[in-house]
Amino acid sequence: MSKGFASSYRIVLLAVVILVCFAGLGARLVFLHVIDRDVLVRFIDKARRQIIVESARRGDILDSKGGILATSRTLIVLGVDPQSLRKEDERKWPQLAELIGVPLADLSKTLLTKSRPAASTNASPASSPAKPGDLVINFNLAAAAKVTGAPAAVAATDTPADDTVLDDNADENGQRPIRWAKLSETVEESTYAKIQALDVKGVYGQRAYRRAYPHNSLAAHVIGYVNKQGEPAAGIERYADFYLHGRDGWREGERDGLRRELAQFRTRDVPASDGFTVRLSIDSAIQHMAEEELDVIAKKYAPQKATIIISDPQTGFILALANYPTFNLNEYNLVPAEEQGAMRNVAVSDMYEPGSVFKIVAASGALNEGLVTSASRFDCSIDKIDYKGRTRGLPGEDHHFDEPLSVAEIISHSSNRGAAQLAMKLGDDRFYAYARAFGFGQLSGFPVGGEIVGSMASPAKWDGLTITRMPMGQSIAATPMQMHMAMGVIASGGYLLRPQIISQINDSSGEPVYRYLGVVKSRVITQETARTMARLLTGVVSDRKTRYGNEGTAPEAAIPNYEVAGKTGTSQKYMPEVMANGTTRLLPSKKHHVASFVGFFPASHPQVAISVIVDDADAHAPGGVAYGAKVAAPSFKHLGEQLIQYLDLKPVYDTSGRTALAMEGGRR
Repeated sequence: MSKGFASSYRIVLLAVVILVCFAGLGARLVFLHVIDRDVLVRFIDKARRQIIVESARRGDILDSKGGILATSRTLIVLGVDPQSLRKEDERKWPQLAELIGVPLADLSKTLLTKSRPAASTNASPASSPAKPGDLVINFNLAAAAKVTGAPAAVAATDTPADDTVLDDNADENGQRPIRWAKLSETVEESTYAKIQALDVKGVYGQRAYRRAYPHNSLAAHVIGYVNKQGEPAAGIERYADFYLHGRDGWREGERDGLRRELAQFRTRDVPASDGFTVRLSIDSAIQHMAEEELDVIAKKYAPQKATIIISDPQTGFILALANYPTFNLNEYNLVPAEEQGAMRNVAVSDMYEPGSVFKIVAASGALNEGLVTSASRFDCSIDKIDYKGRTRGLPGEDHHFDEPLSVAEIISHSSNRGAAQLAMKLGDDRFYAYARAFGFGQLSGFPVGGEIVGSMASPAKWDGLTITRMPMGQSIAATPMQMHMAMGVIASGGYLLRPQIISQINDSSGEPVYRYLGVVKSRVITQETARTMARLLTGVVSDRKTRYGNEGTAPEAAIPNYEVAGKTGTSQKYMPEVMANGTTRLLPSKKHHVASFVGFFPASHPQVAISVIVDDADAHAPGGVAYGAKVAAPSFKHLGEQLIQYLDLKPVYDTSGRTALAMEGGRR
């Protein structure tokens, strides 16, 4: 009888092999599920179980007409897992380098660096606020990310300053494997599609939002910017961050070996909430006019700095706020250290002696208290006066007035001695109270720019000359915004209004959430006093001839057929001078001035208020002195003429053809 194909020896051998295999398999299973279970579970979690961040889109900043001033555009943050790279993909590296715009040598260095020493990381997440492009955050490989609403367990614990994500555990050589290294954070969607087509394993990206400013430097000091770490650094970006920033979403789930999310294993899902839209009162067209005018001033006079503010005097809303010098919001990080003063909002953060514009305080106060009328006369030829039992020296004048001046003439001729006597009529305390009521020595409430309070001493700290010097705008320092809003008291009919810049907040769907209205801080003078002051201020721009020359100090600001009310200012700057004994003192300079013109029109029905303030334009000014009438007033006029066309402003006439102010007895 024949035997089978296999001998008994072969059958036994095969059985032994099968038994050994099963024994090995069993031993391996015991090893995996019992002996080394904890290590392997952590490895699986590391590879699959993850928190996936979904970035919220930051809200837009719009102008008053809905034009975009700041927005968020989608970019791809591209990174690499060096542990996943394939040798055969090296030939694609030159194409990858070209697509992302980095030298091949730099790209190769990043791709080939697979680990770092364990000691080369930061010890605290607080010192590394940047997040790796809102990428996947592994439970055990926590990157330096601020995951809004995510569990504390996913917060970063040990992340390098350059956003590189490292393995939790160091190997036997003290090295921590790199799990993610950033290649670029500004890859466009179209470019990313080409990168994906290269199919370089381990190279992947995540969508993120980057701030963009379509108009570059337009309204830069108002808008502010968001820095590279995603933090608002200035302006509306910072002030309104609560509305703008939105709330990041996140979901807990798993990914497969190709980093594709396995939706069936998703356990928690918190959707992102996009930021709200902030609409400003800034009109981009008017803002552009103001900035163009500053460019003209800069080219003609080369000042140290300059500011233009334009507002609606009836509501306090700012239509334009421009400073020179300025900067490009999209290139804020390229501003050299020595030029970073250009990033300061000097309209609210710097102060100056306002000069003769400040005379509106003493005149308004004396009229409001009934101490004088516009026809009351004062001897402005004297150089000394008795006040409170002491003889006080009066300031000098640009002209010699050999006849008493009326209050109207004190304003139109800008008499220093007349202003001092008006303040003395009020007395120290009442004059100081009116200055405070006009907004000096306190914050205006403008929400952005690092506003300061200026400088104004209380009467208890005055010396014997303060009551004669402060009424003419010396011995006091104010911000351009404070001076603008003080003139606004007259234009508004006697109210001090808070300067407003935000007009409306809309949610991410465009529905209004909150609307801002004009805010009255206080009533300063009566409506009748305001009307009288407006009428007197029209004399400042009059070119009618008197025995002292032009009736007004600034006919350069006059706009034909329109009632312009305003006041010039020319104040000396305090400059360091070396004394005979070698010490340095700050003394008023005859070669360095701040020139200004602050006004509004139409005077009997104010619709636009404009301030032009130019610092240290003397070197290129006529005669070497930057007078407000010569440097600032022409810009007021030019801006006014443009605004008449843009806003369709009409002269204020009655049926007889006379202006409203003429009907009240004012001079044409």
